[in-house]
Amino acid sequence: MIRKQEITTFEFPADAIIWDVRDTSAYAEAHVKGAVNQPISTLSAESLAQVAADQPIYILCGGGSKAPRAAELLEGFDSSREYVVLMGGTRAAREAGLPLEQG
Repeated sequence: MIRKQEITTFEFPADAIIWDVRDTSAYAEAHVKGAVNQPISTLSAESLAQVAADQPIYILCGGGSKAPRAAELLEGFDSSREYVVLMGGTRAAREAGLPLEQG
């Protein structure tokens, strides 16, 4: 199941799995605190196997176009999981003053 959530109104659970699907250079410039870089080009069934099946996967990108595509790709690998697209992405997070990290 894919659902959407505005990143600016989202409260990240303490144990959230957050995948930033941008390329590594964009991720290194700035990313949401706690996000792990999983470029859309590397997503696979093996990527999913590393996350517990009952754990939602939160997906974001730079502005909101890659994340929905990534969620659809992941749902193709396993439609029984929950995928949450964080709408607005890193750009909206920055504008809202959410904590970002570099590197």
